[in-house]
Amino acid sequence: MGAKPSTPPTLRIVGAGLAGSEAAWQCARRGLDVELFEMRPVRSTPAHQTEDFAELVCSNSLKSDSENTAPWLLKEEMRRAGSLLIEIARQCAVPAGHALAVDRVTFSARVTEAISREPRITVRREEVSAVDESGAVTIIATGPLTSEGLTREIARLSLGPNEDGPGPSAAHNQQLYFYDSISPIVEADSIDMSRVYMAARYDKGSADYINCPMTPEEYGCFYDALLAAQSVEEREWEKLNYFEGCLPIEEIARRGRDTLRFGPMKPVGLINPRTGKMPYAVVQLRQENLRADSYNLVGFQNHLKFGEQARVLRLIPGLENARFIRYGQIHRNTYINAPTLLRETLQMKSYPQVFFAGQICGVEGYVESIATGMLAGMHAAALVCGHEIVPAPRASAFGSLTHYVTHADPRNFQPANITFDLLPPLETKVRDRKERHRLQCALALRDFDQWLQAVSRTQLTA
Repeated sequence: MGAKPSTPPTLRIVGAGLAGSEAAWQCARRGLDVELFEMRPVRSTPAHQTEDFAELVCSNSLKSDSENTAPWLLKEEMRRAGSLLIEIARQCAVPAGHALAVDRVTFSARVTEAISREPRITVRREEVSAVDESGAVTIIATGPLTSEGLTREIARLSLGPNEDGPGPSAAHNQQLYFYDSISPIVEADSIDMSRVYMAARYDKGSADYINCPMTPEEYGCFYDALLAAQSVEEREWEKLNYFEGCLPIEEIARRGRDTLRFGPMKPVGLINPRTGKMPYAVVQLRQENLRADSYNLVGFQNHLKFGEQARVLRLIPGLENARFIRYGQIHRNTYINAPTLLRETLQMKSYPQVFFAGQICGVEGYVESIATGMLAGMHAAALVCGHEIVPAPRASAFGSLTHYVTHADPRNFQPANITFDLLPPLETKVRDRKERHRLQCALALRDFDQWLQAVSRTQLTA
């Protein structure tokens, strides 16, 4: 490990999660000294289990790797721009069909090692609760589990320099939040393999998922037990405000008896080789680590009491004797009202020295968090070096994501994943969906390469 710089850092990054780690790396490779603050293990969170950087909490999947999909496009732009975390993710990949999934322990350990040995990055294991908006350039990348102290500081910053207290725009400047749930994980050798089969949906990629098929009777028994199961009690001061893209299974089930069969238990494209038929419903399990000794229940995030989870989930064929490494949990995800507070460069409108990145800026998902960390790092480095900050092109995945975050309706703002809906439509209408997506990806990568070439000429020093 090289010697740490003795001169004062020119950049401060708060939070060593996915976004903060990527941002620190991007600044360091541009020749800047960085202070990276991480409060764990001095202070932990309700969801984290380690003190490593870039710990993946909810899932181990970094979404589809199929060419010309929206997640693939975002990862491809990140690869071309030199993302450290995407490179490490490839090194830690586990079988997951057409998706990129990682051994989450190995992944975060390697990110921690790479960041810690970088001589331009000084790691501070301490909580930050104050931001000097007129001092060093700062990137806030504390994620959805931002501490109460820093949340109050962010609320102060979001009022702007000319407001002493809540005013007419206060409703738009408050912190927003939703509740996010974590999927359960079971030990691999506790799965009854005689009752399940390996397959990938529509045979895309290799058959890496364990599929637990259900008959109508088995599904009915499971559904009734799920609805009758006891949830963790809501605290009086909490109003559960779930993110629509990550609903607990019991919330989905309450919307109708067949909603699970059109959601996380959808059997379409998963023919059972033993019967040659599609099951009535199916539960998919994805490999959790390189050792293949544990699997997570895909899409089975929930807010049930642990004992209830064990009882209900053991009604799934193949999981009758499942041993749970981790039960589903729920935690509060905090994010800012980015359309009122941020520019497309992820700088605060009122305080250009302060950037936001990761889930706290209003994106949802691991890949999206890394991408905004990468952008914030590039833009912050440009600001420190006196270069012009040029937003990513609108047609690119980077540009479309930041355009949504900064231009959505602030009255109904919710975090977003990268989808083709965020990309601008083609000038010429193309009816075939696959061809339309291929053309959108080609246009995005063309504009992105031109932008990257232009900013790299002025920004990269190493």
